[in-house]
Amino acid sequence: MADDQPPIIKSENERLGNHAPANPVNLPAEAPAVVASAAAAATSPEPLVAPLPPSSNSTHTSDHTVSQTQPHIFTTHVDDHANSTTTAAHAKDLTDPASSSSHHHAKNNLSFAPKDNLYEIDNAPANSPAPLTGIAPTTSGTNEGYSIYSNVKDGKVSIEHQIEINVVDLFDVQSNKDISLEEVMDSLRYVMEYRIKGGRYPSLEYDIMKRLADGLLMNMGHSEKKRKIRLTEEADVAFQLFGEFLLEVQEFRQAVGEKSVSDLRFALKLDVRCGSSSTEQQQQAAVALIALLTTIYPQFSDWRELVKGQAHPEVQKCMKQHADFVKAEKMPELGGLILAPQALCFDRRIKRCLKMFRTSLETGLPSEAIPALQEHYGRNTLPQPPNPSIAKMILTQFTDFMILLLLAVAILLAAIEEYISMGVLLIVVVLNAIIGFTQEYKAGKALDALSKLSVPAAQVLRDGKTSMINSEELVPGDIVILEEGESVPADLRLAEVSQLEIIESILTGESVAVNKDPKEIKTLTRKLPLGDCKGNAFMATVVAKGRGKGIVVRTGHLTEMGKISAAIAGAPKILTPIQQKLAKLGKLLVVFALVLCAVMAGIQVAYIQKRNPPGHRADAVKHAIITAISLAVSVIPEGLVAVTTVTMAMGVRRMATRRAIVRTLPAVETLGSVTFICSDKTGTLTEGKMGAAELWTSDGVAYGFTESTSLDPNKGNVTMKTNDSEEPQVMSKSLEEVPAQMLISLMVSSLCNNSSVVQKGADEVSEASAVAVAVSAEENNNEEKPVDTSAKSAEWKGIGDPTEVALVVAAQKAGFPKSYFHDLGYTRIYEQAFDSERKVMSVVYKAPLNREDDKGDHFEFVLAKGAPEEILNRCVGYLPPIGGGSLPSPLDVLKPYEHDLAQPVTEEFYDSVTEASGRMADNGLRVLGLAYKKVKVNGGGAVSSGLGDGLDHINNIKDKKEIPASTLKPTKLDMLTAANAQQDDDDDDEEIPPGYAESELVFLGMIGLIDPARAGVKESVRICKEAGITVVMITGDHIKTASAIAKELGILEEGGHAIKGEELDLLSEQAIADLKPFPNVFARVSPDNKLKLVTALQSRGESVAMTGDGVNDAPAIKAANVGVAMGIAGTDITKQAADIVLSDDNFNTIVIAVEEGRRVFENILKFIVYLLSCNCAEIFLFLLCAALGEELPFTVRMILWANIIADVPPAIALGVEPAEPGLMKREPRSAKRGIVTKASFAVIIFQSLIMTLMTFSVYMLSDRGEPTDPNYAQNESYAQAEAFCILTSLQLLQGFLSRTMRTSVFRIDPFSNRWMIVGVLVSFVLMIMGVYVDGLNDILNLQPINGMSWVKIIVCCAILIVLSEIEKLILRITKAVV
Repeated sequence: MADDQPPIIKSENERLGNHAPANPVNLPAEAPAVVASAAAAATSPEPLVAPLPPSSNSTHTSDHTVSQTQPHIFTTHVDDHANSTTTAAHAKDLTDPASSSSHHHAKNNLSFAPKDNLYEIDNAPANSPAPLTGIAPTTSGTNEGYSIYSNVKDGKVSIEHQIEINVVDLFDVQSNKDISLEEVMDSLRYVMEYRIKGGRYPSLEYDIMKRLADGLLMNMGHSEKKRKIRLTEEADVAFQLFGEFLLEVQEFRQAVGEKSVSDLRFALKLDVRCGSSSTEQQQQAAVALIALLTTIYPQFSDWRELVKGQAHPEVQKCMKQHADFVKAEKMPELGGLILAPQALCFDRRIKRCLKMFRTSLETGLPSEAIPALQEHYGRNTLPQPPNPSIAKMILTQFTDFMILLLLAVAILLAAIEEYISMGVLLIVVVLNAIIGFTQEYKAGKALDALSKLSVPAAQVLRDGKTSMINSEELVPGDIVILEEGESVPADLRLAEVSQLEIIESILTGESVAVNKDPKEIKTLTRKLPLGDCKGNAFMATVVAKGRGKGIVVRTGHLTEMGKISAAIAGAPKILTPIQQKLAKLGKLLVVFALVLCAVMAGIQVAYIQKRNPPGHRADAVKHAIITAISLAVSVIPEGLVAVTTVTMAMGVRRMATRRAIVRTLPAVETLGSVTFICSDKTGTLTEGKMGAAELWTSDGVAYGFTESTSLDPNKGNVTMKTNDSEEPQVMSKSLEEVPAQMLISLMVSSLCNNSSVVQKGADEVSEASAVAVAVSAEENNNEEKPVDTSAKSAEWKGIGDPTEVALVVAAQKAGFPKSYFHDLGYTRIYEQAFDSERKVMSVVYKAPLNREDDKGDHFEFVLAKGAPEEILNRCVGYLPPIGGGSLPSPLDVLKPYEHDLAQPVTEEFYDSVTEASGRMADNGLRVLGLAYKKVKVNGGGAVSSGLGDGLDHINNIKDKKEIPASTLKPTKLDMLTAANAQQDDDDDDEEIPPGYAESELVFLGMIGLIDPARAGVKESVRICKEAGITVVMITGDHIKTASAIAKELGILEEGGHAIKGEELDLLSEQAIADLKPFPNVFARVSPDNKLKLVTALQSRGESVAMTGDGVNDAPAIKAANVGVAMGIAGTDITKQAADIVLSDDNFNTIVIAVEEGRRVFENILKFIVYLLSCNCAEIFLFLLCAALGEELPFTVRMILWANIIADVPPAIALGVEPAEPGLMKREPRSAKRGIVTKASFAVIIFQSLIMTLMTFSVYMLSDRGEPTDPNYAQNESYAQAEAFCILTSLQLLQGFLSRTMRTSVFRIDPFSNRWMIVGVLVSFVLMIMGVYVDGLNDILNLQPINGMSWVKIIVCCAILIVLSEIEKLILRITKAVV
């Protein structure tokens, strides 16, 4: 066939013809016959034993041999011609034994594409276009075949690295919810098919293979929870991979050979795989693996030992049915198309990513391949959150138990024709429903906000053309072009960038744009904090500057935004503690009311039977039942829901005035019961501004900075640290008087830097040159420049990384900003950006030798900054103290003098640097080392003519790799993307000019940066500890820095514990919960770990408040008992998911909110105790009278009137009661503790009995006369009115006494709660009106009372006050928990 014709895919027999190898597997000649007879021998007691190979040095002439020391472990070889083309050169290889001898001789044709997806060109329509026109494969010996499977080959170390990552996940998948077993299996499957299979790497590290074998065995037994045991799809993939690694990798075979037969029998579950409920594929795979194990290992030669005894018949039957796989020496086809798994690929080079996703930066994906890719990967859409209708949300409000209870009470009131009371109760129910609906509607806005994050359109490269498409149509492998101002449509692996900066605040909360670098990042984990993923761009983030081109690597629900969306949408709705406790209390009250109703009705009916004649009993019984119902109604505090809602609403209002915005009412009370506050460090515990704290120079001098976090160049100075007893010396800003070490160190800070400080609103960067007092000795005659007073009141902002901004500001404080050096003619000509491997950044500057002639000779120098240990290890010298007058200018240190001022690094100097660095780090400083190097002089005075600038020595060499053999049938997708698979596998890395290498540096010093603690936070932490609340710091900062700040604030004390995020990743939730002592500091933690931390604490019964600002924090904030979002730095989604928003991002505000929450709960408890005390007093009074056969002291109308005037007004007033002294010195209330404790229950009973007994005594001592007396009815009515006034007055007084639970009422300001005075006065006036107003008293069955009755009322009130004070004294002495 001509080279320009598409190849024809033929059948297996047609392609191999008569040239198929007689012994395709590297086994002894006798082995195939034994294996082939396995099916026939299934019923025979003889085991399947492969004869030992003949004794020789090797058993095959191929380049892969079987060692004599391991005669039973064979190596599978793969035919290079498995995917044959019809080119002449290829045909010659197939027919010429000589030419094929260098190829492998076994065919392992495992196509993971469904048969109907195979692109059979022979059967294509005549008019169909040739799919491979223009991209036909070459016929060279190094490029046989055209499938992309034949062009992927990485180094052994890279493959081992990828396998090791997956092995770690195999062991963590059960305990870590962030890891999906399906993801891990897909990744391993991809590594096998694309990088190992076909004899590419028959030998890998033994330790990794041993752990891989353990991991696969551990995960191949997972089954679905059904009546019949059915293995999961992931378990099948693990089983398949186990067999394929047996075939391909020698060390894996060795590791399996060390397993016991019982371990394999338990893990492989061959009885299940060959059982009646198994699939055909499972049976084939089981038979194939039995054949492999019995052939390779003599210790497993009897297959019966690998299977449970009762399953032998089924396995024998299965082996007969699938005898072909006994002979095949391979695993069966698993099915399904293998494509690159979706991952960030931050550890992959660009060309490797292009190869993986079958794409090209020049042409992108072909349009014809998009449908198949969309079918495999799915559409690029975020998970759709549940969207309940408004009607459903409203209906839900009426399903709460307390609301249902109140509705039942309303029905009872209607039954006894008390329609006014029923109307009041229904108003309460409706208001509560409106408030609940509003809160739920607001909570749903978090999900709405997520849906708005989808980017509508994307600029994509397909078929070599750029076009705008709907972002939902993106698939992994698409090439997306990013322009300034655009949103990123999916998770990308950046391939090309031009000054690209992306704002990722929506994910991280950091408002500063992140500089992007496409260079790969090597790591031993598949997880990396988002802030460290410099080579990735994430969905919904915004391009702030520059341009870029990226490969789509994750779409839809697998993007960072998709994961967050799923976590928020799937978070269960959890009732707050107050909701749970009120529901429980309501149920108890219902039971109590029903029992009381039955008892009262029973007692009264019994007396009616005795006292009334048969003809008059019916009306009496009806009245008794109505009275019992009325009394039962009084048991239920109908004002409870309303008062609770109002109390929390008032708490919300108070908290808003103190910079805490509450979004959900119950969160007010919940915050008061938290036991753990997990707080961000940056911006919450600290100011959120980096500043220079100390500069240590190589001459042993330490410098400090004043107002280091202020960006205003006019504020602050550099001071020389002296003895503690002496005042720091303010350093001069004159060039002649500045020490050389200090000046050059700050010059490195300023120039080895890509950040700047600008004036807000300015059209252009206005650096410190316009406002600083920098002086040039030569140009200004040693006089300082005047300060630009117009800028004193200006606002300044930093642009770039906060750490680098702090370094720029430090140089400005000294009077030498960037612009000062630029004015001297210093020009940057080269840069090596910082990366996590080198931990160093360096720049190269050139400067004129003669400042008056900037076109003449110049010299070059390297400035470097980075981790102190890395900088010091690259240094050969250091700058010692320089005597005054030694140099005309401190800047002359950088000039190429014949006698270099630097001295060699000694052990003593190394120790002094290490000591200073440790001291600074222990103080919480982020320490950076500073160094320089002279490079070149252009003209006379060159130090070395061999230096040069190194630019002529750049030589980019590509590492050409041999292309491995093809092993799989190509699919249509293979063929459509084959052109993209032919490109070279390596990136062209720029070689660093030798003169600019980061070596042979001269050490200058170290600068320490810090984000200082906020004022007042230390005191707030102390208050939390007194309140029994544990404060936990969570930060992405380094553990030393975090620990130092935590110690300064009192969070981390002696014996405390700090833990790194990488250690947290290795622990399960249960293991985290069991940590003793529980860590107070979590450093280098990614936002993803917060959710794990929240659930771990909740599992041990803690109530957790979690703070956060980025979208990634939203799931943890939503899952926490109280989610707290930052109002300034927080994203909209985080605020929507939170319960409370801090408008000032201040930790002190959280503590204030906790105190307010405790106050709210205390007030709720007070009015519950008050309501139940008053209602129980009525109940006990009625029961006592009924038990003694006395007339009831109240009529039905009196009962309901007492409830209206004595319950709600004082209870609402208690809801705004100021906090009691010592409230923040009590332990938090346990979430398991009921709203009414034993002590509070005793208080309720005690108070109600006091009121009951005094009212009963007055009622019984009243002169009512005999029933036969004509004035008896009048006297009875008076006694009832007197009893009503006494009990109501005592209840109103109890409202005052309930203002404190423990503290004496005489120790509080009586006017501190004016609402209580108003509420009691209103209730008292209503009581007086009911007694003395004509007409109204007739309706209420009341009558006026005389002066003697008021004397009785006053005496009873005095007794109540005395007994109440005694009760509170007992509570204080016993320290009972109320």
